[in-house]
Amino acid sequence: MWLYLVAFVGLYYLLRWYRERQVVSHLQDKYVFITGCDSGFGNLLARQLDARGLRVLAACLTEKGAEELRGQTSDRLETVTLDVTKMESIAAATQWVKEHVGDRGLWGLVNNAGVTKPVTLCEWLNMEDSMNILKVNLIGVIQVTLSMLPLVRRARGRIVNVSSILGRVAFFAGVYCISKYGVEAFSDILRRELQHFGVKISIVEPGYFRTGMTNLTRSLEEMKQSWKEAPKHIKETYGQQYFDAFYSIIKEGLLGCSTNLNLVTDCMEHALTSVYPRTRYSAGWDAKFFFIPVSYLPTSLADYILTRSWPKPAQAV
Repeated sequence: MWLYLVAFVGLYYLLRWYRERQVVSHLQDKYVFITGCDSGFGNLLARQLDARGLRVLAACLTEKGAEELRGQTSDRLETVTLDVTKMESIAAATQWVKEHVGDRGLWGLVNNAGVTKPVTLCEWLNMEDSMNILKVNLIGVIQVTLSMLPLVRRARGRIVNVSSILGRVAFFAGVYCISKYGVEAFSDILRRELQHFGVKISIVEPGYFRTGMTNLTRSLEEMKQSWKEAPKHIKETYGQQYFDAFYSIIKEGLLGCSTNLNLVTDCMEHALTSVYPRTRYSAGWDAKFFFIPVSYLPTSLADYILTRSWPKPAQAV
């Protein structure tokens, strides 16, 4: 019995390996639009796809970021400035893409732009920071996708949405998790709505990686500032000892971030270039061997595992 089960599982993974190795033809004629290319995953993916011969249309928030990227790539790669929180900027970028791709349409759309600041408890966040996270990470993804969708549909192409492992398991950075859960839901809905148009949707769920978003100095300073600006009754509820202990936990987590960004961009590239892309990609060992297994545990057990090292608030019952 067990021998048959092992053989069946082995055959399944062998067939999946074979299917996933099949590459889309004429990649040199495919256009891919990527948001958030100033740094991090977007920047690396733009250079990676350019080196492979695809026609990359890279969107950067700043002209400086665009200029630096152009200096590292071939003449095929072209850049545009884009603020995903502004509809007029999205409309201008869409028109720019339309002029480049023509009747061929847009093969790939990669929604990579995102923010995660500050990393604090929900009660310590001010509403302005919360709204900015949602505008960039969720509303921006929706608006860019819907604006570019006719071009992607024309090419029967791919949409790759960068979520997070915190879009599967939420246990800190509350509003960031909310935004990524939203990306997961939007992607699932879109995949089902577009299945008859030949458009494939993939979600990439990175674990902890060292990018501009997880910059140690900046993240810790923003955390201190958030605590400093918290109302007096919030500080009394949690206490300085709680903040100091939580600060140490976050610092340790940031120090442990992986520097191998290719683990993420390779997933993105596969989603764009494979004949049979996956629906979900979990990137990073922490994602694959800790967070994904935890997501299937009973809620009470997952809560214990995720919060067992947390400090106790000053006014805890």
